[in-house]
Amino acid sequence: MTKILPLAALLLSTSTAAWAADAPAKTVVLVHGAFADGTSWQKVIPRLEKAGLKVIAVQNPLDSLDNDVTATKRAIKNAEGPVVLVGHSWAGVVITEAGTDPKVKSLVYVAAYAPDKGQSLEDITSKYPQLESRKEYMKDDDGFLRISDQGIKKYFAADLDPDSSAVVAATQGPFHVRCLSAKVTAAAWREKPTFMVVATNDQIIPPQLEKDQAKAADAKAIELPSSHVAMLSHPKEVSDLIIQAAK
Repeated sequence: MTKILPLAALLLSTSTAAWAADAPAKTVVLVHGAFADGTSWQKVIPRLEKAGLKVIAVQNPLDSLDNDVTATKRAIKNAEGPVVLVGHSWAGVVITEAGTDPKVKSLVYVAAYAPDKGQSLEDITSKYPQLESRKEYMKDDDGFLRISDQGIKKYFAADLDPDSSAVVAATQGPFHVRCLSAKVTAAAWREKPTFMVVATNDQIIPPQLEKDQAKAADAKAIELPSSHVAMLSHPKEVSDLIIQAAK
């Protein structure tokens, strides 16, 4: 049976919804990618907090899309809304699925994958040449991938100083191969305001793929002469875009 609200209640509900849609975001939820952990955002977090935003950095298990989405949704649930949801690399797939949550105001993809509904990471990369960096990927007996220390230094974080790239190598999170073929069931970027960082020197994701995704999503995009870890090599520009998305 359909419940009919009194006019006053209906107007209150409508105005509240409109306010929520227009309100600046209060919390930024940062989601790290494959071969990484929450320290990926160490240079961005202080800038966001200085701008008055609360920050939650998700620690993804990186063992399946479902589990990474669950971890991200838990962070969204516990965050004060509205929320800006930010994903780097593989986490672009995660926020594409998790970003449909009504608390999410906008999305920011940082050198990230942005599949459409029914697509996987493998699906969207199949049309682009395979990058040389793949030769540095190593798989263990349980199906988890990691990148060699040399691969981190030469490809993944090529524009970081040696000490910083050594930290990236030491803290990388193993990434299960099942994630590569996992398909998203929704594409949040089709529904939410979307912002993208295109890393033009990326040697992990083809830069042309990042540009094509920005066009497909009609995203507010910036291009940075960055390696794959733009949030570490260009933290100011990445932070500024996230702050813009929060407004």
